[in-house]
Amino acid sequence: MLGIESTAHTYGVGVATSDGRILANASSTYVPARGGIHPREAAEHHSKVAAEVLRRALYESGVSLEEVDGIAVALGPGMGPCLRVGCSVARALASYFNKPLVPVNHAVAHVEIAKLTTGARDPLVVFVSGGNTVIIAYAEGRYRVFGETLDIALGNCMDTFARELGLGFPGTPIIERLAARGREFIELPYSVKGQDVSFSGLLTAALRLAREGKHRLEDICYSLVEVAYDMVVEVAERALAHTEKRELILTGGVARSRLLQEKLRRMCELHGARFAVVPNEYAGDNGAMIAYTGALALEHGVTMPIEESYIRQRWRVEEVDVPWVESSLASAPRPC
Repeated sequence: MLGIESTAHTYGVGVATSDGRILANASSTYVPARGGIHPREAAEHHSKVAAEVLRRALYESGVSLEEVDGIAVALGPGMGPCLRVGCSVARALASYFNKPLVPVNHAVAHVEIAKLTTGARDPLVVFVSGGNTVIIAYAEGRYRVFGETLDIALGNCMDTFARELGLGFPGTPIIERLAARGREFIELPYSVKGQDVSFSGLLTAALRLAREGKHRLEDICYSLVEVAYDMVVEVAERALAHTEKRELILTGGVARSRLLQEKLRRMCELHGARFAVVPNEYAGDNGAMIAYTGALALEHGVTMPIEESYIRQRWRVEEVDVPWVESSLASAPRPC
């Protein structure tokens, strides 16, 4: 299966098989000159690099387009202009080479690549990135949401804080480096509402303190990451207790955070649950996760006519049937 990812700032092409062999994972990432991601500029970048990234993926995999069984593409959620580039390329390839077109949900793909690379069977999933903060677990044919952000995502919170202060992009590693030198914890808004979190008030308060200049930036960063990550851990812990899952996996771009990993690891130890993290190569957006998820979907007859392959900017994870998950749970031995 060939997979195309273009939901945000990364244009990726991967080649993978349904039994979990990743044959290629090529990509090119748009980095804005200033500010956040500009969807039209990102889409222009994707259009310029699409042919070269495809060529690299095919070369890396040693597979030709005539040999692939299908073309998978992330139809959403994501930024409209960016999604349209990847979808246009996928439609053209599927039509020209007479291959089935397989629709893939971006969030489902992050879950599947994390399960594949960590060996998790039926986990609770913490998916945190620039555009997503959601707690996911499988139940009754679909991945269900057991908590999410009510406003901005965790990665967006960190990126915006760093961008507004001229610290650079991406924000999370920069803020964490400053936080490591923090000495004083400053009270900031901690907003957990049932199973959901809210980061906008935290971001506003942290920026206000930074602009006032009454506290060391290192202390503000330290307080920001402590509060933000503890909020995520709290809702993850509640979901773990509620679902009674025995595994928790962390995926998405912010999964690279060693601090967040350690907080979740300690929480899992308290509950006797196994903790695992997606490898850095597959934490951010990538074509391999689309290819692998597309291969699983195609094996279970999931395809889409080209004329119906509309992008879905707000395609939620719980709207997607995932028949391959039930099959894998039925066939795999249950752990002791």
